[in-house]
Amino acid sequence: MAQTVASIKDLLAARGMSPLKGFGQNFLIDQNMLRKLIDAANVVPGETVLEIGPGTGVLTDELLARGCRVVACEIDRGMCAILRERFAGNANFTLVEGDCLDGKHAIAPAVLAALGVPPIGGSATVGADGVETSGSHRPLKAAVGGTGGGFVHVANLPYGAATPVMSLLMAHHPQCRGLFVTIQREVGDRLAGKPGTKEYGPLSVLAQVTCEVSLIAKLPPSCFWPQPDVTSIMMSLTRRPTPLHADPAGLLAFCHALFEQRRKQLQAVLRGMGKVVPAGVDPQIRAEAMSVQQLMALYDAVGKSA
Repeated sequence: MAQTVASIKDLLAARGMSPLKGFGQNFLIDQNMLRKLIDAANVVPGETVLEIGPGTGVLTDELLARGCRVVACEIDRGMCAILRERFAGNANFTLVEGDCLDGKHAIAPAVLAALGVPPIGGSATVGADGVETSGSHRPLKAAVGGTGGGFVHVANLPYGAATPVMSLLMAHHPQCRGLFVTIQREVGDRLAGKPGTKEYGPLSVLAQVTCEVSLIAKLPPSCFWPQPDVTSIMMSLTRRPTPLHADPAGLLAFCHALFEQRRKQLQAVLRGMGKVVPAGVDPQIRAEAMSVQQLMALYDAVGKSA
């Protein structure tokens, strides 16, 4: 049964809990919009879905009802207790308790293990008690045993985690066939950013190289409880069968270096990197004015040896 504002409040009140702003807990309560997001993802029964920040399980309910296998990662221990209680015994539900990120540069090993996806480098260590650990980071609990690695990301993403999570999935995990997410409008504008605009940057380049980017819907604050101070949007990022560039991660790193000085002329930026402007490229152009195709060509010419 779909959760209402009243039922969410009751769940939290029974445990002496309230939404935590630090975790970006604004629950999507508009059922029509929720279904619109899942419809856009075009999930099918048996498909593995990664959901980050499930909260009380509003979106999780609908995904499970459609026959999906849901791997949900939740950092709030109180919410984890609610999720365990609500979905106890459901074989299609796997809860990863802890941070979805391993630092800023990788998805947590426990999340990848639950999905059946190898990490960027190395592997998670699983103890006899079933707790996965990664380096010096705190333990993350997960049921291990994926379905071969293919998955789709559908989530009402916590605002603080949105950019790193999406960047990592797009750049390093081609097993993810698409990202269908509710995010802050500012982040969505950056995903679809065009050259010459303030929104255009490394995230724009990465998204457009790896995915077809489109808007699903704009959501006013009234679609959430509690209401956020910002406008949100739902975005569809459907992975291209073949990315426009063979090295999205390397291209992203190169673009970060260029856009750190986005207002400087290209010749000055490259000089600082110990490089020269290739023949045929305007030395006075700025990174923010270069198209995705131009940035890819520049990376091929000078960036790979950076």
